[in-house]
Amino acid sequence: MKDFLGKVGETLFFVLTGVGRLFGLFAAVTETLGLALTQKKILKRSHIFHQMVLIGVDSLGIVALVAASVGTVLALQAAYQLKQFGAVMYTGSLVSVSMSRELGPLVAAIVISGRIGARMAAELGTMKVQEEIDALTTIGLNPIRYLVVPRCIALLVMLPCLTIITDVVGMLGGFLIGTFSVGINPYVYLAKNFDAMVLKDIYTGLAKSAVFALLIALVSCHQGLSVEGGAEGVGKATTQAVVISIVLIIVVDCLATAIFYYALPA
Repeated sequence: MKDFLGKVGETLFFVLTGVGRLFGLFAAVTETLGLALTQKKILKRSHIFHQMVLIGVDSLGIVALVAASVGTVLALQAAYQLKQFGAVMYTGSLVSVSMSRELGPLVAAIVISGRIGARMAAELGTMKVQEEIDALTTIGLNPIRYLVVPRCIALLVMLPCLTIITDVVGMLGGFLIGTFSVGINPYVYLAKNFDAMVLKDIYTGLAKSAVFALLIALVSCHQGLSVEGGAEGVGKATTQAVVISIVLIIVVDCLATAIFYYALPA
């Protein structure tokens, strides 16, 4: 029992310490953005655009592929279950609402976490090990402003865009399965699809994706900046960045869903 309680306490301390460090990094990013706006210290747009290309354009193919697969599987499963109740025409409604509310933001965030979050952690971790971050500080450049803020801005811009693409591609995959495989009339499918969706489904999904983007950026950059122990430390930080990001994404998604659709039903 003593060992168990000690393990629980150690884990709780580790979690609370990590949360505190994330809030500290968030405060530093916010402060840097505030100084950039108030003191006219323009951030380097080339750095931001470079990160936007890496996050958005280069990730478009894998995000679309995963979204299409999720949409088709969801349509097949929904049609199989709804057919038992004579309600197969509502397959489009289920696919559209599920993609816009939950699966679109989640799929995009998890793919970007695995692809971009790991990249960010590895890049910053390698820079930390090679003392490049110390060199930036020595010559008077703020590492938060130079390395972290462009990545945060790029993720905040591109992940909602990728979420929209995920929603559309997933719905298109569901449409193709519903019309060609299940045999639903295309006009009926589209009518039920758009009848079920409301504006709240779209903007809550986009709001979630913005929060997920901030989580991925903060966790990945924090893990990269905290690397110790050479190449082994970089590998460990990269793994932790992906795992922690995905866990936080799922937890925050549960909380956001409870808030948007139960605490604030209107």
